[in-house]
Amino acid sequence: MEVKTGFGGRVRSCVALLAIFHLAAYPPNPLRAQGLTDLSRPVYAKWSYKTDAVTNLTPATDAEKVYMPLGDGSLVSIRLADGGLSWRSEIGGAISASPVADSKSVYVASESLPSPKSEYPQATGVLRALSRQSGLTSWMRTLPFPVRGDINLNDGSLFVTTSEGRLYAFSKESGEIKWIKYNSSPFSFLHSLRGEVLYTSDTSGDIIALAQDSGETLWRYRTRKALRAPVAAYGNVVYSGAADGYVFALDRLTGRYKWRVRTGAAVQTVLAAEKCILATSLDNFIYCLSPQNGVKVWKRQMPGRVAAPPLLINGSVLLAPLVGEDCVVLNLEDGKKINSIYVGEDKNTEAAPLNVADTLLLTTREGLSAFSNQSPKSRAADAP
Repeated sequence: MEVKTGFGGRVRSCVALLAIFHLAAYPPNPLRAQGLTDLSRPVYAKWSYKTDAVTNLTPATDAEKVYMPLGDGSLVSIRLADGGLSWRSEIGGAISASPVADSKSVYVASESLPSPKSEYPQATGVLRALSRQSGLTSWMRTLPFPVRGDINLNDGSLFVTTSEGRLYAFSKESGEIKWIKYNSSPFSFLHSLRGEVLYTSDTSGDIIALAQDSGETLWRYRTRKALRAPVAAYGNVVYSGAADGYVFALDRLTGRYKWRVRTGAAVQTVLAAEKCILATSLDNFIYCLSPQNGVKVWKRQMPGRVAAPPLLINGSVLLAPLVGEDCVVLNLEDGKKINSIYVGEDKNTEAAPLNVADTLLLTTREGLSAFSNQSPKSRAADAP
């Protein structure tokens, strides 16, 4: 199905799915509220922020703005209401991880190149808290190595991994280090929070559960294979995928083995839901596995590799292959294609789509686009 856009073009209605599915599967913080978008209704282009400095890093959002990292080392604050520029902060160097935001600050990690003239080791990483309102720096912490991958946060702390594999917890208020975790093998750059536990992995293939307040190791499970997918938690089970193609299911509280099943190639992402564990792999397939025993319910081949996490809501799953010109929507029950969206030849990125209030956000190679169920005429009629 196609619908008219506010810019005179046409997009198929599943653009909306890109933003909504992400928060259903990966709720990043309380301010990224799920919108009330009706996927059966038309979706209209709301605004577009064009830039030639797009990165694969996912923007941060709150209830009013979206904070987009750019390839020139700057962070721009864009109003959700109209796509207008609120402020621009020149971070310096290159932004090294996807930013996150809470009710007070935007947290940004960057890196710089060491001076070639220096004979001594130099710190190349910086973690900053910026004011949501002005973009001015509230605090700054210099690190020996740059932050990579995810920045996770809870009520009082930020959790990051630096490029040499150390895991840090920082105070959100001051930037003070709460704890540093070392490991015999470097920690991965991808981790997730559930309750009071931080789930992560290391380069040796260990899945590790840590106490968020102290960094204490609660349990460790050895897969003995490199893990490519971040740990996904659902109910009392956690799931992850390895480079040898296996998806693992472990007890969330004890780390005890429940089951494992092999896909066709290295596992790229894992998404946990009530009736289906979704895994994408480098054979360009998506697999639906039974949460109880890992039995394959269905599998479907995609046009190319799917780097962004699958997005799930209301019995449908959307995938954004890096090859081709469409995003694909599948029925979760049987894996059959039920919709698609034209995005342009190879325009998909690895940045995760987002849904904030009634606005759907999609990062493409041409910038950031916002969509809504409300037609341009309705928006004009509602305008004061």
